[in-house]
Amino acid sequence: MDKREIKRYRNMSYFIDAAVQIMDEEGIEFVTIRKVADLAGYNSATLYNYFESLDELILFASIRHLKEYILNLKEYIKSANNSLERYYKIWECFCRYSFSRPQIYNNIFFGKRNNSLSQIIKEYYSIFPEELVGQLEELMPMLLSTDLYARNLVLLSKIQSEGYLNKSDLNYVNEMTILLYHGMLVKILNSENQLKIEDVSQKTLGYIRQILNSFIIQK
Repeated sequence: MDKREIKRYRNMSYFIDAAVQIMDEEGIEFVTIRKVADLAGYNSATLYNYFESLDELILFASIRHLKEYILNLKEYIKSANNSLERYYKIWECFCRYSFSRPQIYNNIFFGKRNNSLSQIIKEYYSIFPEELVGQLEELMPMLLSTDLYARNLVLLSKIQSEGYLNKSDLNYVNEMTILLYHGMLVKILNSENQLKIEDVSQKTLGYIRQILNSFIIQK
């Protein structure tokens, strides 16, 4: 990485950190270009040297909130004995943290800039590589995948390689699972904090098991 790239990433980190602070203190809907620029110590015009739009900056900042999920993932899956158990444990962890921050996770995986997620995730972890330090090598393809469909397909492909699924069923299982998850996430968003996260998580995990069990090859 040359000096120009190092400077670019350093300045991007100032804006991202500022946006994260505003998101945490006020909420994602209160993030503005002016607030971020003021907090980062730059003028608004400078911000556009590094980000195409406010939506792109917010997506970068939203990825920071995957950190807690990623840090706890290793602990969740340590008791898993095979790819099936690992799949359910990963979803358990993901539901717990995403349902606690539904607006942010919805913005990451289903928001306006979702089609840019692949490049943004790659660039984000180039700016903040320490957030993946210590993560299991086997999880890296999933964590760096382009979107939720791609992430889940990585896990399902491992299940298929161990003989639990037919390859022809992978896309069906994947699409049904992501549609289910998105529906539950939207339900939480629309509930105005009236739903218990634990109850919704358990219901979602139950449905995920039912979907997969419908396609599992009995041994």
